[in-house]
Amino acid sequence: MTKTHLGHRARKRFGQNFLHDTFVIDAIVDAINPQKDEQLVEIGPGLAALTEPVCDRIDHLTVVELDRDLADRLEQHPFLQQKLTVYRGDALKTDFHQFQQDGQKLRVFGNLPYNISTPIIFHLLNQMDAIADMHFMLQKEVVDRLAAEPGTKAYGRLTVAVQQACMVEPVLAVPAGAFTPPPKVESAVVRLTPYTEPPHPVHDFRTLQKLCLVAFNQRRKTIRNNLKQHIAEEQLEALGIDPGARPETLSVADFCRLANWYYENQGAL
Repeated sequence: MTKTHLGHRARKRFGQNFLHDTFVIDAIVDAINPQKDEQLVEIGPGLAALTEPVCDRIDHLTVVELDRDLADRLEQHPFLQQKLTVYRGDALKTDFHQFQQDGQKLRVFGNLPYNISTPIIFHLLNQMDAIADMHFMLQKEVVDRLAAEPGTKAYGRLTVAVQQACMVEPVLAVPAGAFTPPPKVESAVVRLTPYTEPPHPVHDFRTLQKLCLVAFNQRRKTIRNNLKQHIAEEQLEALGIDPGARPETLSVADFCRLANWYYENQGAL
């Protein structure tokens, strides 16, 4: 029997695990620190565990909710309906620019469904010009990947793409017991703050993403092998990269150099 929470059954297909631990909820809202003059957008508000305390501090909040029952419940919520704009849709297909007013950047947060957290982050990375910062509850393993150093097991294409665009700060570890139903994994909250001037600029962010996808496709192979269809060995050496190195040993700066060379000489990947 699936557990219900306030009469709503958690749906596996939406990856729903509802947050109920008030100590954890308060710590997350304090980390976000919402202010009245800011534009905040919550992804997947669920049963409003974060929505309610955030709305206690601000006058208006936009929420993106795919589950029809939950969207209905939020629109009819006795305390929140005056403060909420409920956008019914899939965050993965949503253009977040539409939520901006007067060109002000958005503060985006949410307890992301674990099965789509990485695609959502990639989707938002392509809309960085609209975003001031992001606070997400994620699987701890994903937060470890976001914050990873080169040469570690957790370091990969997600690390490179996110660290090129954002400062990454793990904020809080969250035990499984803070959720209903409790997930089988540990969780953590991370703050991602887009750089106004990235330390390693790229000409074309999608080329960087695609190059990383190819480079990390077979982690055990060398960068020479993985990129041989795209960049010759001599060119790797000319860019100061050891062709015999494994992809996870290359720094974010290395990948940005590769992506920029490729874009300048071959066009977008």
